[in-house]
Amino acid sequence: MTRPPTDEEFAELVHACWASLYRTAYLMLGDAADAEDLVQTALAKTYANWRRVRSVEAAPGYARTTLVNTAASWFRKKGWRNERPTDVLPESPGSTHEPDLSDRATVIDALGTLPPRQRAVVVLRYYEDLTVAQVASALGVTEGTVKSQTSEALSKLRALLGDSVIPAGANHD
Repeated sequence: MTRPPTDEEFAELVHACWASLYRTAYLMLGDAADAEDLVQTALAKTYANWRRVRSVEAAPGYARTTLVNTAASWFRKKGWRNERPTDVLPESPGSTHEPDLSDRATVIDALGTLPPRQRAVVVLRYYEDLTVAQVASALGVTEGTVKSQTSEALSKLRALLGDSVIPAGANHD
């Protein structure tokens, strides 16, 4: 039988997982300050429920799931509609301008156009490298939902960025 993690182990979790949680939050939200707030909120919630964590090995997954669920709650409560302030107006849809795929901001902006659930699926599947089953568990949805959301998200990203960023072989399996 495993014992619940200790407070010292929570501090170790924060040090070990902060960067990964922050990157995931940033990719989901597209804003550094919001990402930091999300990580802090998720870790506070994780600590509040620390005794529920089965083992030290399960703690990073628990924190990540808390982060994703907190982000989903923020999207609902704050009514975020994928709006991003910008200094420059985007080019018209009829433009033949190819996006500069070497610019990470281009990819992050493209992620920002996805609905929150699709964005979460893409970040967890392709950035965090989770399996379909792990993403389904983290989001509290079926594997079929993860696959369909992944397929729709990749289709939208391909339309925005082209196949050079999202290879044709990338799929929802």
